[in-house]
Amino acid sequence: MRVEQGWLSDGAARVGRVRAELPRLPPAHARYDCRNNRLLLLALGEIRGAVAAVLERVPPGRFGVVLGTSTPGVADGESAMAALAHSGAYPDGFQYMQQEIGRGAQFLADHLGVSGPAYMVSTACTSSVKAIAAACRLIRAGLCDAVLTGGADTLCRLTVNGFAALESTTLELCNPLSRNRRGINLGEGVALLLVSGEPAAVEVLGCGESSDAYHISAPDPAGRGAEAAMRAALAEAGLAAEAVDYLNLHATATPKNDHMEAHAVHRVFPRGVPCSGTKPLTGHTLGAAGATEVAFCWLALHGDGRLPPHVWDGEADPALPALMQTPPGARFRRAEGRVCMSNSFAFGGSNASLIVGDAR
Repeated sequence: MRVEQGWLSDGAARVGRVRAELPRLPPAHARYDCRNNRLLLLALGEIRGAVAAVLERVPPGRFGVVLGTSTPGVADGESAMAALAHSGAYPDGFQYMQQEIGRGAQFLADHLGVSGPAYMVSTACTSSVKAIAAACRLIRAGLCDAVLTGGADTLCRLTVNGFAALESTTLELCNPLSRNRRGINLGEGVALLLVSGEPAAVEVLGCGESSDAYHISAPDPAGRGAEAAMRAALAEAGLAAEAVDYLNLHATATPKNDHMEAHAVHRVFPRGVPCSGTKPLTGHTLGAAGATEVAFCWLALHGDGRLPPHVWDGEADPALPALMQTPPGARFRRAEGRVCMSNSFAFGGSNASLIVGDAR
């Protein structure tokens, strides 16, 4: 997370930008080339062996790709329009399709040579959690045997300036649940997960979705939609709230989001649950946020049991119910049967909660 010039027309912004060297797309897929798809190719490289192993068993028509995003290729479009205004021509190689919402899934499908359902979900900050839920439904419905899912989103001036205009951003490191919270830091990122009907060490146990449609950008202050999503996820998983060992909060560090989420979490988990907001580590990656935060849960379950820490200044907001924020070094309370929930809430009242856990 760094303060950088160039994102806003009138000043700097603190952003979480991917600094790894991104792979180039193969020449055969040059028409798909944009930063978002390079991020997808980077993430695919991390699990390519597992994907290849599944493709040896699963026919191409039974392998799907379902991803979440919100601003794919928009940064490339911004640069292209600037070039057009300056020189009267688009840059060599620029094609409009590079910034179409659905092209990331089609790119990965073409790259992998699969022909199952391939599409993208764009519901702002719930996009990639809803994509994972959709992937699970494809498998449960018998339409796919395996699905590559998750999400990717890329920083662009459109988004940074938009959130700044809403007075939702801050130059400080975002400070979720603090009395001193001032807003979000935007970021970019990618996370891919391979979901199938085969046994695995980590399972998707349940998903809950709701829409409160309270306001185009502000959440319902009472958090009723957020609460409904959490309860629906628990119901689908067949679990009581007490069974959840860790909750990854949406926790944008904006005054309104943290207020509604803290109250909703307190109602669903009146006895408390270890929880953290991880956006100070990544920035708010928008369409990739849900998948990124589910990946934090996967890492906790698949690793040595350490929970993602809640990074903040430690100054609780007296207007919020007390939550059990995880300090650095915190671990699961048990060694098996562990359960994690991840929350994502978005503009327009879109809410989604996903539960993953140790294989049953």
